[in-house]
Amino acid sequence: MALYQEWAAQIKTYNRNIRLTFIANILTQVGLGIFMVIYNFYIRELGYNELVNGKVIAMTSLATALILIPAGILSDKAGRKKLMLYGAVGTGLILFTRSIVESQSLLILFAFGTGLASAFIQVSIIPWLAENSKPEQRVHLFSIHFAVMTGANVIGSLLGGILTDLFGMMIPGLESIRYTLIIGSFLFLAALFPIMKLNEDRPLRISASDMKGKTKGIPHKASFKIILMFAVAQLMIGFGAGLVIPYLNLYFADRFMASNSLIGLVISLGQGATAVAMIIGPMVVRRLGEVKAVVVLQLLSLPFLLLTAYTQDFWLAALGFLFRQALMNAGNPIQMSLMMSKVDDSMKGLANSVNQMVFNLGWAVMGPVSTGIVLKYGSYWGYATVFTITAGLYLVGSTYFFVVFKSMDKPKSGKVITKPA
Repeated sequence: MALYQEWAAQIKTYNRNIRLTFIANILTQVGLGIFMVIYNFYIRELGYNELVNGKVIAMTSLATALILIPAGILSDKAGRKKLMLYGAVGTGLILFTRSIVESQSLLILFAFGTGLASAFIQVSIIPWLAENSKPEQRVHLFSIHFAVMTGANVIGSLLGGILTDLFGMMIPGLESIRYTLIIGSFLFLAALFPIMKLNEDRPLRISASDMKGKTKGIPHKASFKIILMFAVAQLMIGFGAGLVIPYLNLYFADRFMASNSLIGLVISLGQGATAVAMIIGPMVVRRLGEVKAVVVLQLLSLPFLLLTAYTQDFWLAALGFLFRQALMNAGNPIQMSLMMSKVDDSMKGLANSVNQMVFNLGWAVMGPVSTGIVLKYGSYWGYATVFTITAGLYLVGSTYFFVVFKSMDKPKSGKVITKPA
């Protein structure tokens, strides 16, 4: 009851812009959740092997990595609402096109386009929330933002598996997947309506000569240093995530011959567990401080990752996946709140874009590596190998994060303290 009252009190303080952003976030994430679960099967149903899946995922992440910094700078200069609007239109239309094209070259081309277009939303939403909130609201705000995002993914994952199986009773497998993907793209496009209702008041521009004397934030040199330190930690986590996260649906299908509905259920349960863990995150922060909370949550996920890697029992694998997913991602909003509090307001878009760029770079680089290992060593030792490498990278990344940022830990017992693979 105390937890409920705490969150209810927080949510009541959020302004109209934040509430509309939550609605837009739900619609985009339901649409993406459908694609995340089903699109790998669409490529397989077209007759392509896992290397094509690896290329598609790598090209999406590479495009995002390439455009994120320019998009972040543009977001700081042109405005968050404008970029989110363009990103929603572009991504929704490209997702629809990806649902109907069949040639390998077009699959890869539009995957690249998805990465470019979706980056405009990714770089803008976190700074937008930060600019529409007070510092003491942000740990709770980012926690509920990521919880809503993962909760919407739960719905998308369930819809993706269920709709495909339902359509499959009436029409051929390829067409059933295609109709499901089209529904996902229309849900994504529906986010345009709440985004258009956002109200953005851009601050008056300050000339470069006046910037030094008038800035109210942290000096730019210090901000750049903070951004770089966060980027190194996120790069290691991104390399690990890129090995396994895009292929979890294929892992359950290849190792356990699970159905689409069952895979969708397991992945959605993992996202649901993540949402719950993110809600509990602020309590962990009050006890440990922001840095220790992130590190402890990430380290606790490693045994469950290894359980998933080596078990031959489906339900043990599912259990390991659920706890790994929840614990590893529960620290994301805490990490994002910490970063937003340490950089100058004029560089929040850049900070968010660099953080996501290096994460996507990890996905782009490691995607083909993962599929190559699985093709070479098979559904047991292949996945066991990539999961084990991921555990090692997570361990190194978490240790680095603690060593570099431990001086920033400031537990505030009894007070409300103000990141997703």
